[in-house]
Amino acid sequence: MKNKEAPLYPASQLELTALGERLRDARLRRRLSMEAVCLRADMSRPTLYKIENGDPSVAIGFYVEVLRELGLLEDLSLIAKEDAPGRRLQDESLPRRRRAPRKKPQTGESDRET
Repeated sequence: MKNKEAPLYPASQLELTALGERLRDARLRRRLSMEAVCLRADMSRPTLYKIENGDPSVAIGFYVEVLRELGLLEDLSLIAKEDAPGRRLQDESLPRRRRAPRKKPQTGESDRET
């Protein structure tokens, strides 16, 4: 029985495919074979093939292992580092200080000051 794949938005699938291509390019720039990366990352060759093709069924732990083997693990800490929309939402939910309205001078008080 085959596992059901979670449907992805097209933009998400494009990003996953682009990530796989970048990982493949990084492996090839380092002149590492698929077998070498698979052996070091303790995964099967079909799993690495799926990663490099952007298959969404691969567990994120395998992506982490490939990044580690390629020396790119620091890049993982950059994901969602700057959360501008989240910060904006957080700032909007902070209580805002409100000042009491200024008291208007009564008509008799302005004559006494002069």
